Formats: sequence, structure tokens, C-alpha cells
Amino acid sequence: MSDGAEIRVFGIRHHGPGSARAVLRALAEFEPDTVLIEGPADADPFLALAASDEMQPPVALLAYVRDEPARAAFWPFAAFSPEWQALRWAILHDADVRFCDLPAAISLAADRSPESAERTDPLAALASAAGYDDFEQWWDAVIEHASAEEESGAGAFDEITAAMAALRADVELDEHTARREAHMRQVLRTAVKAGARNIAVVCGAMHAPALSGPLGPAAPDARVLRGLPKVKAALTWVPWTHSRLSAASGYGAGITSPGWYDHLFRYPDDTTARWFTRVARVLREEDLPVSSAHVIEATRLADTLAALRGRAVPGLAEAVEATRAVLCDGDEVLLDFVARTLVIGEALGAVPEDTPTVPLDADLQARSKSLRLKRAPIAKKLDLDLRKDLDLQRSRLLHKLSLLGIEWALPAESAVRSTGTFRETWSLQWDPELAVAIVEASRWGTTVEAAASATVLDRARTAGTTLGEVTDLLEQALLADLRDAVPQLVTAIDAAAALDHDVLHLMSALPSLIRTVRYGDVRGTDLSSLVHVADAVLARVCAGLPSAVTGLDTDAADTVRNAVDEVHTALALRDDPGATDRWLDTLASVCDRDDVDGVLTGRTVRMLRDVGRLNERATAVRVARALSVGSTAAAKARWIDGFVGGGGLLLVHDRDLLSLIDTWVSDLRSEEFVDVLPVLRRTFGSFAHGERSLLGRAVRGGPEQHRTSAALDAERGRRAVAASALILGVPA
Repeated sequence: MSDGAEIRVFGIRHHGPGSARAVLRALAEFEPDTVLIEGPADADPFLALAASDEMQPPVALLAYVRDEPARAAFWPFAAFSPEWQALRWAILHDADVRFCDLPAAISLAADRSPESAERTDPLAALASAAGYDDFEQWWDAVIEHASAEEESGAGAFDEITAAMAALRADVELDEHTARREAHMRQVLRTAVKAGARNIAVVCGAMHAPALSGPLGPAAPDARVLRGLPKVKAALTWVPWTHSRLSAASGYGAGITSPGWYDHLFRYPDDTTARWFTRVARVLREEDLPVSSAHVIEATRLADTLAALRGRAVPGLAEAVEATRAVLCDGDEVLLDFVARTLVIGEALGAVPEDTPTVPLDADLQARSKSLRLKRAPIAKKLDLDLRKDLDLQRSRLLHKLSLLGIEWALPAESAVRSTGTFRETWSLQWDPELAVAIVEASRWGTTVEAAASATVLDRARTAGTTLGEVTDLLEQALLADLRDAVPQLVTAIDAAAALDHDVLHLMSALPSLIRTVRYGDVRGTDLSSLVHVADAVLARVCAGLPSAVTGLDTDAADTVRNAVDEVHTALALRDDPGATDRWLDTLASVCDRDDVDGVLTGRTVRMLRDVGRLNERATAVRVARALSVGSTAAAKARWIDGFVGGGGLLLVHDRDLLSLIDTWVSDLRSEEFVDVLPVLRRTFGSFAHGERSLLGRAVRGGPEQHRTSAALDAERGRRAVAASALILGVPA
């Protein structure tokens, strides 16, 4: 009692279903007119939203610093959280309800995560005293599974408070916890002064002793709280997920089995049998043979294990062991599937549409709704056909979010094979903490498009941004359809290209430039000003490459080889004869030089041969020269790696070249073979399986078999042509 008011403190375990049921019974018995709940006191204006039918847990209170949104904290609530049930009870029974913990504005100002407040763990000592190695198991057995008769109103809470008081006697609480409890007592005093007669306090069990009994004078608590720093904090409700409940939250609580706890709360009767029924249903959905007999046997085994361990009812440990032995037949992969699907579970909550939010989030929600993109906690593949307007608009939105760092969707491999550019595949999975990313991105604008344009231009203007980075930004801007940003990005690329003298940087940027020019043509975007930039960059690459390839070590030469490959491929896509000729002239100036790493000269010979600049005879002469006496075995291996690395079809069809290489390898001395083996393994290991098989048969059979095989292949080809002509109705 305090000044005529009766105060009862219910020390609970955050996210504890047994605690939630006990709190509901205690509240119904006590019938308080005021309910104080552990949570940030400055969130009181948002409590009324919990009365909405649209508010579906799991949800969380999000608090963030207005000027620094990345500094944020969450206070999650599940349906089985005692705090949530107390909040709903107070709303439904017209009781005054408030949060009583330190305001988020103070917690966030402390430059520390609020969850670190509970660094001490007296509950672990309590579990140890009861003979349990793990606190989770102790609470699960003693509280979560206690029967209604054992949890008679507030009696269980009085016992918990007494146990916590004994444990706290030997524990030195940290300064932050002392401040939190001082604030809770101050809120209690305020409620008493406001005329409350029956006050219920729902808080973490370790805080219960500090709030029970006489409150004492207010002056010491006021001194503890005086002068604490504050920040300008904003708060709101956001959807949460079961899997995120396993992380430490604003009050330092996390659980490893939210799906199991949700089951305990929803089904307090026949809990074990109902659980195994759900497990069986999940396994049947995967086409696994699970019968009702399996469910009965698993239930019996779980009950037997609990009895052997002296427990009144089976807990999660017994349920898992019975699932492994009976329903999964010892298969750990299936057990892991059950754990992810049911023990942890995945449910995404919902908040009312009128919940306060930043304008950017409101715009994103509206766009997502119009494009039928639903937020879901489980990863889902989304295949887009960009020839369809709906899919094209979806693609543009997802690219905008990617630029903003809101990783709702990530590029993924498509299950549909396609060589066209009209298809995209994304993997969509909503993470509740994306709410912070949205708030952080809102500083760039109030709409997704405005924010994406602003962040792209800001990144392009940032000092130190390279030509390749700016070019990539332009490519992303076109994919996101940020047309207003394109002219400024083109100007930035032109300026960066003029200042960058590194040939490798220029080569790295050129493929993206060429793709962007081609993309603009396809999408109807005017990028004529970018064409001259691409031409200028190519001219500088062609002028600088011959000198840039001199005296490179193997790693640097490999890097340049990859850049040469990308430029060569990009120019083939551009289909500009003039640009291609300039490039091929540059390669021709490199291919016969002795001061260039063999991986580069071999690659340039291959490229010139593929486009017809070198005929078969000229190519064979260069292969023979590269493998002749005068070079080390390692240098020859590097040349071969450059010439045929990445694909073996050339050797499959040109057996004279294969014979040259085969003869060279056969003539290697044993010590030389050991030296070149790693390079050769890398080179030939990159070939497709079919290419390696054909080469193996050719090498084993020798030239005669090759000629026979070639004749057989030609005959099969003639038959195929004749059959095709017959089908098409044309002369063979």
C-alpha cells in the first residue's frame, strides 16, 4: 500500500506464454484501475493504436533519433508476451495504461544499446539452484507449463519477487538499471498522486523487488534522474516477426523458440499432442509418410522422457527428441526443417494504416500496394517479364529501393533459362529492421523516386568517386528509370573520365558505359551525349593499353586479362565497326610482343583468331612459336592459359592445335611438368564437362580417330540437314 493505493507487481519473463496467462489471471483477480508496463514512457501516445483490430502481433515499438535514424531501438511484442496481454487487458477493461521505463529519448542518448541494461543474470543462478543447466529449461518447466491451479492469481508472482530479492542481494546492479528502476518508481508515484487506487505493474522479474513494498522518498530517485542527456526521438509501431524475437530487444530479452512459445500460449490444453499433430501436418505437406500412429507414438515418448526426468509435462527438449526419433526417423535435415518451420516459426505482424510513419514509408506502401508486392517474412522468388508493364514497374521500384539501401529484394538466379534482357529474378523477404533503413533513407526525399534520385546524385558528387563507380550509378539509375538524374550523371561521367588516367580504371568503366548506351537505346532514353564519352574512353584505352601491359606480374596480368575480356565482349554487343576495328588494332599490337605476360599475348591471339583477324595458319604459327624452345615451361603454360582458358571448343574443333599442345605436354620433363601442372589444371578445369570428355577421347585415340570422328560427325550433320529440310518443305 502507498497513500491508500494498493500496488501489485507482477514480475514476468519477457515473451513468456506462461507468464502471459498468469498475468491475465492476476489482472482479472486484482481488477486494477491503472496498469503500468515496462516500456519506453514516451511511447504512451501510441498505446491507443493497440486497440485496433488491424494491430496483429508480433509488432514492435520503434524509436529512433530524428537526426540520426540509424540510432534506433525496438521493443517487440508477441501475442504471448505478458506486456502485450496486459496492454490489451487494460484497453478492453477501460483501465488507465502507461509505460513506465526510461523514455527512449534518454536510452538513445546514452550512446549504448538499451538491451545492455540487463547484463547481470540472476535468473540463471535461480535455474542453477533448481538443478537446471539452462535457464530456458527451468522457466519452461516451472512457469511455462505450470497448471492453472499452481498459478493461483498473484501467488506465483509473490514467490518470484521473493526469489529475485534474495538473488539481488548479492548482485551489484549497473548504473543504467538503477536509473531505469528509479524512473519506474517515479511513474508509480505519479500514478498514486493522480488518484489511482489499484495499480498493477508488469515488468521483468529482476525489477520486481525494486518496485515492491513502500516506495520511500522521491528525492533520491530524482537525483539519479536529474540531468540525464536526451535526444529528439521519434516513435511508432512497426510489424515484427517471430524470428526477430530471438534477438535481444529494447528490454534485453530474446527467445530461441518463439514458434513453440506461441503454441504454448494458444493451446494450454493437450499441448504435446497438438504440437505433434502440427509437426505431422508440416511433414505431410512435404510428401513425407507420417501417420496418426506416428503422432501417438511421439506423444507417448515425450511423456515418458518427461517422467524419467521428473518433469510434470514435456518441454521443448522432450518434444524435439521425440520428433527426431519418431517423426523424422533420426534425420537431422528433417529435424532442422521442423525447427525452422515450427519451433522458430515465421509470422509477420501488422499495424493499422493510420500508424504514424515517415512520408517515404507511406509512399512505398502505396506503390507496393498498387504493384501487388506484399511484404512477407519468408523469401519468395519473383520472376519479372519486362515486356509487361506491371513487371517493368515492379523492376523499377525494386531498383530504386536497392539504390536507397532498402534491401527488401535482392537479385536472384532464375529458374527459367533465358538469354534475353527482358527477364529479371528477385528474391523478396521483408525484415522488420528495414523500417530503420526506410527512416534513414527518408532524409533524401518524401517519395521513393525523389529519394533515389537524390542519393544517386549525392554519391556521384562525393569526392573520390571513381569513373567506374559513377558509370555503375548511371546504369542503376536507368534500370530504376530515374530520368531526371541522367543528364547530371552523364556530366559527372564526362568529368571523371577526363581526370582518370589509369587504363585499368578506364577499361573497368567501359563495359558499363557501353551497356548503358545500349540500354538507353532499348528504353528510349536519350543518351546521345554519352556516346561521345564512351568513344573518348575507348580511344584512351587503345592509346594506353600497349604501354600498360609491360612488366606486369602474374596477378596484375590476370586482372588485365579479365578487363580485356569484358571490353571485348561489350564491344561485340555495341556493334560499332569503327570502335571494334580500333580495339582489334590495339590487340594486334600486343599479341606478338615478348615483354608481355603470356596470359595476355595468348588471349589476344585467341581473340584475333575468333574474329578472323588471324587465319588458322597464322594462329598455328603463333601457338608453335609460343611452345618452342626458348621459353620456360611456366611461361608456356601461361600462354596456353590465355589462349584456351575459359572454353575448350577451339581445341575440340581444331585438332592440329590440340596436337601441338599435346606434343608439348608429352615432351615436358618431369620437373617441368610438376611446375606447370597447377596452371594446366586451372586452364583445362575451366572447360565444360562435355568439352573435357571430347578432348580426352581425341587425345587417347590420336589423329586417325579424329579423322574418323570428323567423318562420322559430318555424316550426322548431313542427315540432320536433310531431316530439317523435309520438315520445312524446302529442298535439301
